[in-house]
Amino acid sequence: MIGKDVLATAVAVPVTPFDAAGEVDQGAHTALLRRLVSAGIAVVTPNGNTGEFYALTAAEARGLVESTMTAVAGQAEVLVGVGQDIATAIGAARHARNAGARMVMVHQPVHPYVSGEGWVAYHRAIADAVPDMGVVLYIRDARIRGDQIGALGESCPNVIAVKYAVRDTARFAAVARDAGLDRFTWLAGHAELAAPGYFAVGARGFTSGLANVAPDLSLAMLGALRDGDFAAAMKTWESVRQFEELRAADSSADNVSVVKEALAQLSLCRPDVRPPSRLLPGAIREQITAILGDWGLAAGAPAAQAPADGNMADRGPAARQPS
Repeated sequence: MIGKDVLATAVAVPVTPFDAAGEVDQGAHTALLRRLVSAGIAVVTPNGNTGEFYALTAAEARGLVESTMTAVAGQAEVLVGVGQDIATAIGAARHARNAGARMVMVHQPVHPYVSGEGWVAYHRAIADAVPDMGVVLYIRDARIRGDQIGALGESCPNVIAVKYAVRDTARFAAVARDAGLDRFTWLAGHAELAAPGYFAVGARGFTSGLANVAPDLSLAMLGALRDGDFAAAMKTWESVRQFEELRAADSSADNVSVVKEALAQLSLCRPDVRPPSRLLPGAIREQITAILGDWGLAAGAPAAQAPADGNMADRGPAARQPS
């Protein structure tokens, strides 16, 4: 089974590009993955939230796993996002294993009623079904306690890491220590904005949607944090702050849309997203153009030109396709 240290890095979560007909654009997806790997990204997560996991069909998700394995060609580890009901999650995890992936990340349960004991049972069932795969927990619920995570780890040795996405550094520090700071690799689940604070109290990696656009910035922060150079890390933090705050605004309503708009301005994919995400209004698109300029990334002709008023009807059917 894969060791937990492989996740002590900047884990990129690729977007899922759509073509003009609203279908997954495999060519653009492959090109984006190869760009990430060429930049030095060591772990990628197809079917993550930045990949619009919950807007994909099961067939699309399986296809993205297969195309990811082909695109990275062993040059990066593949951490496959799985979730939904237990049977679906297990089926997706086994498919990922058969495709050659060595790890899965279990998305936070979306059931409206989640008990701590039920949360443990959910993840135990998935981990037990793929004992030869590394399993990463994705926690966005502050009610999940460290002792519950620790108990899951005791019963499932293949649970190797935790992506902790609760915006509370003090709580993260306590949960990680109650669960076992050294038992798991802890990842800052709110990306570059959370990474310095979380590294200061025990994280060893972070997940990143920004890496789709500017992998050098993500890797610069990783290098500084590994060296314990928090002043350098905060310089990168200041550079990416506006972009990441656009993604985080309004409970992360535009999380994916901001990344895809930036990629579209760099002619790397279309800006289209599936509901409940949206295409961005002109004012936000202009802010993204300015940010790319500050980063020294020349915005070329967009992959799909946006109308001045941001009307989805003129941006291609992918923006209107139900999930």
